Amino acid sequence: MHALRSALLASFAAAGLAITTLAADNPLLAPDAKIEKLASGYQFTEGPAADKAGNIYFTDQPNDRIVRWDATTRTFADWMKPAGRANGMFFDHQGNLIACADGKNELWSITPDKKVTVLLKDYQGKLFNGPNDVWIRPDNGLYFTDPFYKRPYWNRGASEQDGQHVYYLPADRSAVRRVTTDLKQPNGIVGTPDGKQLYVADIGAGKTYRYDILPNGDLGGKKLFCEMGSDGMTLDADGNLYLTGRGVTAFNRAGEKIAQFPIPEGWTANVRFGGSNRDYLFITAGTSIYGVQLKVKGAQ
Repeated sequence: MHALRSALLASFAAAGLAITTLAADNPLLAPDAKIEKLASGYQFTEGPAADKAGNIYFTDQPNDRIVRWDATTRTFADWMKPAGRANGMFFDHQGNLIACADGKNELWSITPDKKVTVLLKDYQGKLFNGPNDVWIRPDNGLYFTDPFYKRPYWNRGASEQDGQHVYYLPADRSAVRRVTTDLKQPNGIVGTPDGKQLYVADIGAGKTYRYDILPNGDLGGKKLFCEMGSDGMTLDADGNLYLTGRGVTAFNRAGEKIAQFPIPEGWTANVRFGGSNRDYLFITAGTSIYGVQLKVKGAQ
């Protein structure tokens, strides 16, 4: 766990933020919905990704495994181990699982039968900081964040890059390029289903930005969306953005906070919609997995 998370964990614990109740006026909750602890006993959960059936694949990164949650039976089973120390993940439109493989700072594509292709391993001959989170746009081009969080299992030195940036890899998987160079520590990332806008959380600066996605993959029209950073994030079908860290916080399209989902863990790392109807919010938080039924569906 990186230093930022450690500091936040300590501050949250000191403030007594292990809250379990939900506000009655939360506009996103299904009737009588409650946050459920689905499973525990992991070391650090991250990277939830939903397949076409609504099953969720997530990582237990320190234990180097990808776990699958069955949306019908709500049971858990190891899907892949070892798994490249996978972190953030997202399914492409062919059903391949794109994973930020943190073990060697690579970007992987994993087929349904678990065949691994290394898509990227460096930028201009220098190691990535550590691809962290990824989003696939409608044409299968992808964006990923590359912050530097030194891992105890790395056999490498300091960052070889000149900063912490966001990268774009076209659908034909040709040359990767940087699309941001002015962020402090980009982490969470997600785009709109129409492929026109991209949200990027600068967790180091405590801010989240919204960009216009240009036809060639570049980003323009950078606007401050809210004064909050995030580890992972997701969107619902109404355009509300869900940020993580201290539980889950939802913002509407205008960047106004509309709901808070307190999670009784020190750190909430990531979130994704799953289930057969895509209206179940699946939450990775510390050593556990949580879920809550909403009345809105996920954007993808």
